[in-house]
Amino acid sequence: RLAGEYAMREPPHMEVRLSRHREFEEVVAVWHETRKETHTSIGLEMEKSLTLDDSRRIFLEHIAPHCQLWVAEKDGAIHGFLAMRGSYIDRMYVRPIAQRCGVGGALLEKARELSPTGLELHTHQKNRHARDFYQKHGFRAVRFGLSPAPENEPDVEYRWRPT
Repeated sequence: RLAGEYAMREPPHMEVRLSRHREFEEVVAVWHETRKETHTSIGLEMEKSLTLDDSRRIFLEHIAPHCQLWVAEKDGAIHGFLAMRGSYIDRMYVRPIAQRCGVGGALLEKARELSPTGLELHTHQKNRHARDFYQKHGFRAVRFGLSPAPENEPDVEYRWRPT
């Protein structure tokens, strides 16, 4: 159902709202699908073996208890989500089929509304698509480092401040 509506790659009209408890499985599925595709394409081998059950457990233990979850929804389907911890974008994922269609921009707009004085986030240095996206939306790289275990991958910290 998603492929057809994005065939023309037009920005969808969608609602960005707080996630509902009943949507947990769909949010985890978006995270699992997108993370596996993205991380595999940038060479993070550990992602290949992660199952949906692994993703569900990680999300339940490390993301959901600490973050406010927002979803981008259109026609009853979740196309992406934003996990915020104060002014920190802990996670932002958009289904691969919905990327470059305005979903990420809509989620960032919500993040800016939630934290109008500024935002911070980390992404992998190898993830050029994410880095280009954030830079296009006014984020600046402020520090290069290493992500925590189990990844231990070079990462970059980005900040956005209003002008």
